[in-house]
Amino acid sequence: MSEFPKLSMLDLVAVREGHSVAEALQAALDVARHIEALGFERYWLAEHHNMMGVASSATAVLVGHIAAGTKTIRVGSGGIMLPNHAPLVVAEAFGTLAELHPGRIDLGIGRAPGTDQATMRALRRDRRESADDFPQELSELQHYLEAAQPGQRIVANPGAGTQVPIWLLGSSLFSAQLAAERGLPYAFASHFAPALLLQALQIYRARFKPSKYCAKPYVAIGVPLIAAPTDDEAQVLASSVYQRVYGILTGRRGKLPKPDANFFASLPRDAQAAIGEFLAAAVIGSPETVADGFAQLHEQTQADELMLVCDVHDPALRLRSLDIAAQAIQSMSIAA
Repeated sequence: MSEFPKLSMLDLVAVREGHSVAEALQAALDVARHIEALGFERYWLAEHHNMMGVASSATAVLVGHIAAGTKTIRVGSGGIMLPNHAPLVVAEAFGTLAELHPGRIDLGIGRAPGTDQATMRALRRDRRESADDFPQELSELQHYLEAAQPGQRIVANPGAGTQVPIWLLGSSLFSAQLAAERGLPYAFASHFAPALLLQALQIYRARFKPSKYCAKPYVAIGVPLIAAPTDDEAQVLASSVYQRVYGILTGRRGKLPKPDANFFASLPRDAQAAIGEFLAAAVIGSPETVADGFAQLHEQTQADELMLVCDVHDPALRLRSLDIAAQAIQSMSIAA
């Protein structure tokens, strides 16, 4: 087994039942500061739109807020959905962030809209491109972040010369192939679409071309995490996530629900199976179960980073989950 993985976090800034957007934004800053103290590598925010339970739609604004409220942890997007934005606008936004917080900003890029088609049209009313144009738009974005050339007509300012690290995100094989071709780090969205995880990583590593950005493949994988002192308590806390996933699967999205210990058992078997497939990469349980789960994921994937997605209704118990995760990785390092 290779060296134990680093821990990072992806946050959708969940709005909890009974709580406000302002409280969700404060909880995001609290958790970023907490994992910084635990030694996590990076904290990312995900772009989604028109979702009542997600408060991270203005992703670049939140990246700046979190970076200003922390000191050392890398902060970035996981990701910015490029179909929603002109590449120049993204370069200027993240170039500004890089100038404000040198050496701490990441730019994860995805090719899905992160919303429904009507909302995507509202975001970019004059858009004529499609997801098929993603490689060209990525090239344009990379160009704007490189040093400006003599005679260059359009320059991102701020942005030019900042070389903000770009990651490609994906839940299918397309981004794995493109990340390998461009020599970029790759993050697989196994926190909600784990089915193609191993195949995508195999393609990425087999086809990787070293570049000035990455000398060798570098992989992060999304891992839903719920940890508690006992397996039973962790399952109760995880019922909030089970309810949210069931809402996604049935087209009824909302705020992060309060735990309901009887929810999962009350569902028909096909619904239980669908939730299980959605959360196949999840690690849920006691400290021992979490350590075993991390070890198994690392053995299967050899991921360089585990990008935790930790949504617990009680913010304090969420922080406790992350403490348990950090202790699990520490135990892996001692064992290694």
